[in-house]
Amino acid sequence: MILENSTGEQTALATFAGGCFWCMVPPFANTKGVKEVTAGYMGGFVRNPSYERVCSGFTGHFEVVQIMYYPDLISYRQLLEIFWKQIDPTDIGGQFYDRGQQYKTAIFYHNTEQKQLAEESKAEIANRGIFDKNIVTEILEASEFYPAEEYHQDYYIKNPEQFTMYKKGSGRAQFLRDTWKEV
Repeated sequence: MILENSTGEQTALATFAGGCFWCMVPPFANTKGVKEVTAGYMGGFVRNPSYERVCSGFTGHFEVVQIMYYPDLISYRQLLEIFWKQIDPTDIGGQFYDRGQQYKTAIFYHNTEQKQLAEESKAEIANRGIFDKNIVTEILEASEFYPAEEYHQDYYIKNPEQFTMYKKGSGRAQFLRDTWKEV
């Protein structure tokens, strides 16, 4: 889905669930071609959910990042590659320290092209032989997106020490280092 503003600037949306959204913002926010990354919620059945309600596990939402990007500078396929390198796609119960439906991984597609690219990308990850278990990341149609509360936006900038301790303490940093040989 290509969006065009009044000046002719074209952008597109990508939405990914990778566990705690605090950890999913920096890899995309620091990527050339990405205009904006917003932490939020998608996939649930409660309108206007709060962080507390989503954390209860009873709203059906995932914690997600919604990425507005310039498709002439970065492709959706490239964004998918970044996504896979932030998660454990074999964990069906959440991500690292965070457990529950709201922390599961998913790719939310906004059109049929994104769906096809997501399915191809998932198959490629499965065939690389990096993981011993099945890839359980879901591919779901995008639904209404609810931005998270302001204090969650750019958490890694607002609270760098807490963010670093969380990423390390959750096990995510070590997993990424061990799996991808990078952080």
